[in-house]
Amino acid sequence: MWQAEVRVDLDAIRANVAHLVAGTTAEVMAVVKSDGYGHGMVASARAALDGGATWLGVASPAEAITLRESGLTTPILAWLVGPGLPLHEAVAADVDLSVATLGLLDEVIAAGEHTGRVARVHLKIDTGMTRGGATLADWPVLLEAAAKAQSDDLIDVVGVWSHLACADAPGDASVDAQLAVFHEALEMADRFGIRPRFRHLANSAAALTRPDTHFDLIRPGLAIYGLSPMGGRVEGLRPAMTARARVMLAKRVPAGSGVSYGHTYVTPAETTIAVVPIGYADGIPRHGSNAAPVLIGGRVRPIAGRVCMDQFAVDCGDDPVHDGDLVTLFGPGDDGEPTADDWAEAAGTINYEIVARFGSPRVARVFDGLRPEVGA
Repeated sequence: MWQAEVRVDLDAIRANVAHLVAGTTAEVMAVVKSDGYGHGMVASARAALDGGATWLGVASPAEAITLRESGLTTPILAWLVGPGLPLHEAVAADVDLSVATLGLLDEVIAAGEHTGRVARVHLKIDTGMTRGGATLADWPVLLEAAAKAQSDDLIDVVGVWSHLACADAPGDASVDAQLAVFHEALEMADRFGIRPRFRHLANSAAALTRPDTHFDLIRPGLAIYGLSPMGGRVEGLRPAMTARARVMLAKRVPAGSGVSYGHTYVTPAETTIAVVPIGYADGIPRHGSNAAPVLIGGRVRPIAGRVCMDQFAVDCGDDPVHDGDLVTLFGPGDDGEPTADDWAEAAGTINYEIVARFGSPRVARVFDGLRPEVGA
């Protein structure tokens, strides 16, 4: 009998992507970085393609190569690309690479020459997030170098892109400001003869709320897993992950019993304490101590005491809870169980972090809705 598992509903991912595809005239890049936000990268990628996505997005070239090695041939963009990486491996695997500096452009060109292939690049402009991307001041120099490399058949500038900082706050003035900078950057690119086939700016939040940011390609990540960057449920999206465990030990203890490290919880009366064998090493946020809700014995109750590395406890009162009983941490909420949003609120974080944390090899990942592989 399993002790803890994450169940991933691949049909939900398929349906979520189909919903996003129906809501735009752009192509859809399904973002499956960080092991598919904890849902399993390869299985999530296949489900997203089944749902109508035509691109895949990852952070690192290594993630992209893993997708290629799984047999997927669809276009893949990797954007967390720093100096000194073995980029020839990515170019040889036909992986698109994000470029924002002259130094990285030179490395990508060298990787293409090493493999005898024309490297596919997406030039990134920093429109106001102040993270990755070339500043507007540095943009013309990058465009000039990229245009020359393209004319020499050393690279193919497939895309120009950027990332929005506050699209999850509908109405935030920064979205319009970033959109204006993106238009300016595209106009400058055009003057250098760079006319990318794919202009892309919209993340999940913008994909759901700002159709004027869709351009040729949208990059939903969280939304393909059925969660909203704004919190709460979005019509047409269904959460794909359910996290469950089984009670390892249930025992009666007297009033005044301190529970877990530090005795931050003390039983107010004689009660049943259920010990659940999953902890912060498995993805349970320690900030969920004395707060995060679980469904146990037909009732939603908070974790009692501190979350430990391998386990947590729940005060079940006089409910008939026994060894081996099911504990649902979070899921879609269909049966009254907490959701990832509930956990995020309890732990003072975001739903992205809640689902992405579940990657421990000790927690089984089970896929519902697997289909036979019939080619990539």
